[in-house]
Amino acid sequence: MRAIEIVMVALLLAGAGWETAKAQGQELYTVPDGAETRWSSFENPQAAKGKGGEENQTAKGHAFEVVAPGQSRTLLDVKGAGVIQRIWMTVSERSPAVLRSARIEMYWDDAAEPAVNVPVGDFFGLGLGRILPFQNALFSDPEGRSFNSYIPMPYRKAARIVFINDSDASMLLFYDVDFLRVKSLRPDAMYFHAYWSRNAKTQLRKEFEILPEVKGKGRYLGANLGMISDPQYGDTWWGEGEAKIYLDGDTALPTLNGTGSEDFVGSGWGLGAFTHMYQGSPVADEKRHQWAFYRYHIPDAVYFQKNCRVAMQVLGGAPVAEVKQLAERGVPLEAVTVGTDLGMTKLLEQNPAPKLGDIKDSAGFIVFYRQIDYSATAYFYLDSPTHDLPQLPGKEARIAGLPAKYE
Repeated sequence: MRAIEIVMVALLLAGAGWETAKAQGQELYTVPDGAETRWSSFENPQAAKGKGGEENQTAKGHAFEVVAPGQSRTLLDVKGAGVIQRIWMTVSERSPAVLRSARIEMYWDDAAEPAVNVPVGDFFGLGLGRILPFQNALFSDPEGRSFNSYIPMPYRKAARIVFINDSDASMLLFYDVDFLRVKSLRPDAMYFHAYWSRNAKTQLRKEFEILPEVKGKGRYLGANLGMISDPQYGDTWWGEGEAKIYLDGDTALPTLNGTGSEDFVGSGWGLGAFTHMYQGSPVADEKRHQWAFYRYHIPDAVYFQKNCRVAMQVLGGAPVAEVKQLAERGVPLEAVTVGTDLGMTKLLEQNPAPKLGDIKDSAGFIVFYRQIDYSATAYFYLDSPTHDLPQLPGKEARIAGLPAKYE
């Protein structure tokens, strides 16, 4: 995201009386009425005026802290109205288990429940316990050693951010949270939320829920997903599943429906590694059968007035003969369509549906229901500082199946 876009989004969310987007580029050289810039870090944990770097006679005295297993650290705890503009963080231990075990919580307006409770690595835009250089509109990792978020996060009365080390390793933690103190927020400013989930073995015909139904008025901002293909499916293509967004009372059928997993992130005919502003796939690891990809709905806003649910179908594809071999080995699957250059045959609409063995090997490419180990972090704004989504799974469920390290 360009600097001016970040500033404009923050201003659109923040204080009453601020210029919105009318002036286009002028926000870079004007000062909003009453805005005060603050940074919270171990060198100034209260983000107080004139209190930075007090320790060690103002030399570098408290740049980090050691966070032992089971410990937590408060990264921000402030009262009043404001907008978080940037979060930067790095830790000395960055194994897959640590990135999935350590988590970040965010509370708005003294709420008892967090709006965000997500594994640290996944929250900052990259799943599967991996860390590598990338940049997009909302997150960046300049050299594969740090985490940056640029999502504007407004609050009216208070904000609290907590880092929790659920891992088995002690680590050094460095951070800063950059925010604006403002007089007030505009009435329609919403609260930022994030939700993480994993289904290590999806069921045939059942969608993977990126975001279970959330109630209220809001904006679905997007998600990053991680998938691990079960080796029993070999090198068959995993990404035929269509993204589905159910809005404002949708039940069996969604209002928004994609055409395929790689299509959903702006690519096509397979998915390699790329990182663009609003869509990308930082990980396309065919050797490990792992992909991590994202789609952020910034230029293509997704609003909801009553409720929203987001899901991904779990479909794969392969030539007919290869799918028959999988079925003969007892690999879980169900054929859906047979496609050729001339079109698509809908197998499930035929009565009775043809048996897989009766389909000619030369018929083309079969799309089939399959199983995948899926995880996702969904980001959204809501008109409430809390949500009623399911709790974050325990550490063991989060890290199961991840390698000790990535070579």
